[in-house]
Amino acid sequence: MEKNEKESNQPEKRFSSGGIVATVWRNQRSSDGKAFEYNTVSIQRRYSDKSGNWQSTNTFRINDLPKAALVLEEAYKYLVMRNE
Repeated sequence: MEKNEKESNQPEKRFSSGGIVATVWRNQRSSDGKAFEYNTVSIQRRYSDKSGNWQSTNTFRINDLPKAALVLEEAYKYLVMRNE
């Protein structure tokens, strides 16, 4: 993998509340010979399993939902304010 490919796979920004993390990614794509950038946001819940190893899931419990809403709102504000 070339250096530019590795750099493009790095998160641009992360927002977390407890074990809930929203990550903003910058992506590049070309279509019809034109290159453009766009962002995506991933969300996950991090937790420690019985062996003490960190795991992640995209499944949330009811008590995780307010934290998920908070980190998604922060990611949204970041993207909107950055583009203004």
